Amino acid sequence: MTGDELYNQLAYYTLSHPAPSFLHQHVVDAYAAQYASENSKTIQIVFALVGLYLYLEKGFSGRMVQKAHMQLAKRRRNWERPALPADRGAIGIVDVLAAAPGEPRDLLIGEWCRSVWNAWRTERDQIVSLVGNELDIR
Repeated sequence: MTGDELYNQLAYYTLSHPAPSFLHQHVVDAYAAQYASENSKTIQIVFALVGLYLYLEKGFSGRMVQKAHMQLAKRRRNWERPALPADRGAIGIVDVLAAAPGEPRDLLIGEWCRSVWNAWRTERDQIVSLVGNELDIR
């Protein structure tokens, strides 16, 4: 299966998920950050990293991250492009899909997000500053 097919399979799972927290947003952000390339738009990378930061360090639900993304979109700026790390995390989408649906997979989605966010740790200060300045979240 291609990366897009795997993503679509996981997206179907999260979009049909009964949890009101909107788990899908975390999948969108982890996937975008993990598979970012030189061809990725800066805004896509920034939004993904902002989403991971808000989720993992600020305890935002997927819905809350989605609302933060909407606020950022209204203030669209030319943000500094984060440097692409060589390592993108020890957990990937294949691992997430291999986990049993339900709690095991949901928990692994969180671990996947943590793994990807940790891989981007050199960009943390830039993202914290952006969130503080643009969204007034400290």
